[in-house]
Amino acid sequence: MMRPPPDYARLLAMQENSDDSFYQSLPVLTRFEGVADASNYMPLPEGWVLAVADIVGSTQAIAEGRYKAVNMAGASIISALLNAFGAHDLPFIFGGDGAMVAVPGRYADRAAEVLASIRLWIREEMKLAMRVALVPMADIRSAGFDVGIARFAASESVSYAMFNGGGASWAEQQMKAGLYDVAEDGVGPPDLTGLSCRWNPIAAHNGEIFSIIAKPTSSSTMVQFQELVAAIVAVTAEQSRDGHPMPEEGPGFAFSRESIQAEVVTVPRRERAAKLLSIITQLGLTIVLHAFNVTIGRFNARRYTRDVAANSDFRKFDDGLKMTVDVDQSHRLRIEALLLDAEAKGVCRYGLHRQDSALVTCFVPTPLSRHHIHFIDGASGGYALAASRLAAKHPAAVASP
Repeated sequence: MMRPPPDYARLLAMQENSDDSFYQSLPVLTRFEGVADASNYMPLPEGWVLAVADIVGSTQAIAEGRYKAVNMAGASIISALLNAFGAHDLPFIFGGDGAMVAVPGRYADRAAEVLASIRLWIREEMKLAMRVALVPMADIRSAGFDVGIARFAASESVSYAMFNGGGASWAEQQMKAGLYDVAEDGVGPPDLTGLSCRWNPIAAHNGEIFSIIAKPTSSSTMVQFQELVAAIVAVTAEQSRDGHPMPEEGPGFAFSRESIQAEVVTVPRRERAAKLLSIITQLGLTIVLHAFNVTIGRFNARRYTRDVAANSDFRKFDDGLKMTVDVDQSHRLRIEALLLDAEAKGVCRYGLHRQDSALVTCFVPTPLSRHHIHFIDGASGGYALAASRLAAKHPAAVASP
């Protein structure tokens, strides 16, 4: 049965009781194993909404060699919403071919406009189709689910939100069913300042890039699932940099023409020539500064590339474990064995994808700050194909409340 559209006026009225500092007040986890522990999560305040988006037909786009564009489109919703609110610390999570941002209810009307503008931009400029939805927490809880948020420190400068409780997965399913859509009338262009994807794919140095999605079967298996996450993390910890796909010094200076073109179209047409010139100038200057280790003002190119590596989200929790790691064959087989055994015991369901390189998509409001964020995915399908394989094995699976 079709659900009625959200009553945004009612949501706005509820915001007197919402705490806009909710996310900033959460404790920061420093051990990744802690993200599987439900006691480390706090529920989103009543009245918040989930802004959800994903690319329709991403598997076909990947088959056509367009996964850079898919990643860029998936990350665009994060940059557009954070820019719209001037707040770069809302809870969000990147999923390869889509993303989710938790938004205080007083921003609901503006969030709907941003979702509509991104969908229109994706269709016209990226030639991709995007689904979007704005799902109220009240409806998620009425359905028997919740959204808990934790913060994990990827580095001293950046922390990422982790999502738990089944509500994020439920919201995504509602979007795919065509519910909680937003109107597209009279929307302006999105502000995508800082969104970029200039780096070439990063080749595996341990063996291969391994994208993993594993979800618990129900709340009753969460203790065993937490043990599974700890065991997988322990295996990856035996590889250099815990299996991080990017070297500690950051990505090499090899830039992608396709990625630069994707960044150019984030600005209005009349500004694109100037944008392209600006990108080329920045890249040339950065290469020179990096080579000679020269600092200009507050910008040091070598520190910046190290921060790109340190700030990257190669592992996360989104109602389950998501990792894109660089491992050799023996470690990959051990991880697969752990997952296969857990699935056989009814602890989890999972999907995997292997490739020889990783992609990085960036949100850098200003390179002068060290708080820039970077999303890691497999270069030839990554999370999107791992998710499709999980769905193929468990087409009706839904996280239990």
